[in-house]
Amino acid sequence: MVATSEGITRRRVGRHSWTWLRPMWNMPREGFGELYEQLRKALGSLPDLEEVWKLTGGNPDALSRLHQALWDVDTVVEDIARARGLTRDFVKEWAPYLRDAVEDPDSLSGEDVPGRLREELESRNLVVYDLYSREPQLWVDEPPPERDPELGIGRYVAWQTPLHREAVRRALQAYAG
Repeated sequence: MVATSEGITRRRVGRHSWTWLRPMWNMPREGFGELYEQLRKALGSLPDLEEVWKLTGGNPDALSRLHQALWDVDTVVEDIARARGLTRDFVKEWAPYLRDAVEDPDSLSGEDVPGRLREELESRNLVVYDLYSREPQLWVDEPPPERDPELGIGRYVAWQTPLHREAVRRALQAYAG
């Protein structure tokens, strides 16, 4: 069993005939709310659940990162940008596509988008491509919604979390004007 959200891992494992892929999305809102409440009871004051949901999209790792950064969104976004290699050169090279993708991740599924960019975004674990059918039996737990622009989820492509999308948005502002 391999649990990963990384598209490259999914492809490398999935190419074998012995695999049986079942993707897992972030936590559903109800379950995430339960986790949030447990944290609130253990830690005391937390930012509003709705705000945390909009930042994480239900991703428990993103919730943990926010907690470790003492709820400083700027620190988490900067860490993501640095870890994912959102350098000046990368952002300038791909700026038009990235601007579109920040608004609608499905723009990355267009035929005019270079395959190299898709590979870069996937290898940097910024987006998930080729989202499967949303049929529940094809997913572990609940599939993502068909579309959720606020969380950065498209029909075919989704940002790993809203924080990842925000890291790209800020890198565009810093490097591509």
